[in-house]
Amino acid sequence: MPQPKYITDIDKIKDIPEQDRRKLKAITEKFVFRVNDYYLKLIDWKDPHDPIRKLVIPNEGELAEYGRWDASDEDTNYAVPGCQHKYGTTALLIVSEVCGAYCRYCFRKRLFRNDVKEAMSDVTPGIEYIASRPEINNVLLTGGDSLILATSKLRRILEQLRSIDHVKIIRLGSKIPVFNPMRIYEDEQLLETIREHSSPERRIYVMAHINHPREITAEAKRGFEALHQAGAIVVNQTPVLRGINDDPVVLGELLDKLSWAGVTPYYFFINRPVAGNREFVLPLERVYRIVEEAKARTSGLGKRVRLSMSHSSGKIEILAIERGKAYLKYHQSREGDYGKFMMLDCPEDAAWFDDLPGSEQFWEKPVKRSDEIVSVNELPDLPVRV
Repeated sequence: MPQPKYITDIDKIKDIPEQDRRKLKAITEKFVFRVNDYYLKLIDWKDPHDPIRKLVIPNEGELAEYGRWDASDEDTNYAVPGCQHKYGTTALLIVSEVCGAYCRYCFRKRLFRNDVKEAMSDVTPGIEYIASRPEINNVLLTGGDSLILATSKLRRILEQLRSIDHVKIIRLGSKIPVFNPMRIYEDEQLLETIREHSSPERRIYVMAHINHPREITAEAKRGFEALHQAGAIVVNQTPVLRGINDDPVVLGELLDKLSWAGVTPYYFFINRPVAGNREFVLPLERVYRIVEEAKARTSGLGKRVRLSMSHSSGKIEILAIERGKAYLKYHQSREGDYGKFMMLDCPEDAAWFDDLPGSEQFWEKPVKRSDEIVSVNELPDLPVRV
């Protein structure tokens, strides 16, 4: 199959009625819009509530007043420009501000804006920082989308990381396995690059972003298999999103199809309260019920998934929500509080950790690590639609 054609002008999508395109045009002037013709064919245009459509086609709620640009305070995690170091053994390199798909729910929606720049064209400061910190044994290449990089640039980054003895795992965060799987299985240089840099003791993991079972097409499965054959391990993470996968039947099918394709279900996330994301938000208790019902429909392989919140203070696993109480623990922790158990009241409308009464006793808002890094939360707000 030939490489798909990318579309950045919503007026060219004639399946959207003209009057709707006019409304959505204003949103694309605020937030970047980018899709391709392969992915658009997955949309059922006869269904106005089609979940694949909601993933990539703008919605008017994106201009509503809601949330913050950086709901998890990522700006406080930067050790040097372009490199975050929040948890002891893991570093993040922001290698790209470009995505194959600009998913409308993205928690880094601030990168959709033309006035924001977090990725560094030169990753040398981050590489040097990682080399100087022997506790860092795994590095996540993210953005943006790490597999949107040219293979030659990705190879150079992998070569530099593989020259650091203490870096054992390299993770590639990407939507490409389901958004443009041909980029994977038709690029032999990419597969050879992975093959050269993924070994039994120093693996490359592809952190796929698959939100709905309909994304797992024959082409996507061919891409998974190509990655497996090249020595990569593929896992998946997705937020639970209102109107997209907030159905236990859909989530159960996703868990099954991932397991059947050899893709490990890794995380279900609570959608972060990010500016522009109001349309996708669900109450915590509702998400917990959906996930548990979905897990009941699948095998133990599918049940490996964890439900968590990527909060400023750490990854908080939701163990249970019962009778108005949320039972939580730190799966990852900025302050080293791994495994700390928390029991908090959970109001029916609570949608984030900060919404739970008493949550403030367990964490303090972090401060920026470097004065050179401008807080994205200081950016001017978008105008609110009235």
